[in-house]
Amino acid sequence: MRFDFDTPVERSGTWSTRWDRYAGRAGREILPLWVADMDFRAPPAILDAFAARVEHGVFGYSTLPDALREAIVQRLERLYGWRIEPGWIVMLPGVVPGLHLAVRMLTSPHHRVLLPTPVYNHFKRAAELAPRKFEEIPLAQSGGHWVLDRDRLEDAMRHGARLLLLCNPQNPGGSIYTRAELERIAGLAERYDVLVCSDEIHADILLEAGRRHVPIAGLGREMGRRTVTLMSPNKTFNIPGAGCAYAVIEDAQLRALFSAELHALVPEPGVFGYAGALAAYADPTSEVWLAELLAYLRANRALLEQAMASIPGLRHWHVEATCLAWIDAGEWGLQDPSAYLLKHGLALSPGAQFGAPGFVRLNFGTQRARLGEALARIRAAAAAL
Repeated sequence: MRFDFDTPVERSGTWSTRWDRYAGRAGREILPLWVADMDFRAPPAILDAFAARVEHGVFGYSTLPDALREAIVQRLERLYGWRIEPGWIVMLPGVVPGLHLAVRMLTSPHHRVLLPTPVYNHFKRAAELAPRKFEEIPLAQSGGHWVLDRDRLEDAMRHGARLLLLCNPQNPGGSIYTRAELERIAGLAERYDVLVCSDEIHADILLEAGRRHVPIAGLGREMGRRTVTLMSPNKTFNIPGAGCAYAVIEDAQLRALFSAELHALVPEPGVFGYAGALAAYADPTSEVWLAELLAYLRANRALLEQAMASIPGLRHWHVEATCLAWIDAGEWGLQDPSAYLLKHGLALSPGAQFGAPGFVRLNFGTQRARLGEALARIRAAAAAL
């Protein structure tokens, strides 16, 4: 491989949310594989772009560069066959603020929001903090693939929902929605006049060979005009601390509603966010880095799946996308399996955070030796039950 994903990068003491929370706890080392950032250095093109801005030495207010807007347009068409106009893009510092803006600005206090469950915790937080009434629509297993329960979804839409928050690829389940699945969701949204805000931040971290991400807004003009699509290079190229994301909103009225209080509530990206995003999308060496990253993550996934098959009481759901493993520890009979694993030196995200007590989420976007150590700690925890 051209890029080195195996050499450990020391992250303790670097203000890392993931690594510093458990540093020095109880005099022992805690291996933190919870928050969804990766332990790999960003692509060289991005590091060079950051270095050039540091060398320049002035960090004033920044304006979205036209080159980045055009790079986004070209990338969406090249990767997904989705043709958008540059004016549809609304810049954000991250996808999470986009979720909160969508709920607050596109719904009224009497409206109801639909949430697939289990799902990334900020979906529910966005509805709670707005505040808005919400209904959780359970995901169901179909051939090892998490899908929305169509009957439950239609029933909820029929009874007056305003907004569906969609996560594609799904987090924490790791499913890539197929075109047919998305067409069913789109058909219901169109029939019952429901808006969709689709979090597609993991669109480029696809681990299944031959699979292609399908933006729900790209299914047709009718779906495009009722959808807010949230995307970002932050996860793909491991630069969430730089802070750059965007919403793609085709309908002018919807875009105006979403953006009405944008600068009062949410700041624009800063100079490093713009510089990093442009280097990620416009420099071809970043795509080479991404291809090698995906190969490395696939090997990590294979190692994890092989280990899970031999650990009593655990069931690992096959991950089609993301670097996040979704593990069912229900057979352990513990109220909080993440708390139990923490006692054995491993910090994972608790399933209750996503609406699924009994599960844990493990971030395998780390060096293979660290992942091996994490699996050893899980085996020790299972043996100690």
